[in-house]
Amino acid sequence: MKVHVVQNQAEGAALAFNLLKEKLAGGAKVLGLATGSSPLEFYKLIRESDLDFSDLISVNLDEYVGLGEESNQSYIYFMKEQLFNSKPFKQSYLPNGLAEDAAAETARYNQILADKPIDFQILGIGRNGHIGFNEPGAPFDGQTHLVDLAPSTIEANSRFFETIEEVPKQAISMGIANIMAAKTIVLMAYGPEKADAIKATVEGPVTTDVPASVLQNHEDVVLIVDQAAASKLS
Repeated sequence: MKVHVVQNQAEGAALAFNLLKEKLAGGAKVLGLATGSSPLEFYKLIRESDLDFSDLISVNLDEYVGLGEESNQSYIYFMKEQLFNSKPFKQSYLPNGLAEDAAAETARYNQILADKPIDFQILGIGRNGHIGFNEPGAPFDGQTHLVDLAPSTIEANSRFFETIEEVPKQAISMGIANIMAAKTIVLMAYGPEKADAIKATVEGPVTTDVPASVLQNHEDVVLIVDQAAASKLS
């Protein structure tokens, strides 16, 4: 695990962007993408670049249950606004939050991930150490699944909604095993509210109580954190 402490999100995005270009030059074809605030500057750099994704595939970590692309709070809407409308991929996959059969949808998504192994996975991290929507207690061998979101996750995500009552209570998320199958993982975290999670991820025991701690077992992980998020690292 390599930890890079940067001054701000713009510097972190530039570092992640350069890593992406390096992996693309090396033949990466499948990108694992994340939503949330951490990758926003990263996606901005991609939009402003001359990179061509028309021969690449993207797969996203997760999607809220009950939201589709017509909702401006859905992750498919987010990805179109932040990346896909400017840089279309050959094919982009997200879980279907409107699927009537959650078991069939998770099976469908697991097959996509099996058929299209991820070369370069972007991650954020929750205050409780979740990656994707794998909340504390999620098994390390888990695959795509229906998740009941933790109260702390619902509260954290409420900043994107008018009221906390509007935040979906479930999501479909890649499992930890899906994430760990990526060849390269880049996790970005900014702000003091992420400091405890980053310390536990980097220096704590590998435990399902902190899902991101499993990244200690991956051979190619890069953590990009600002000084606030890194403030509790020894």
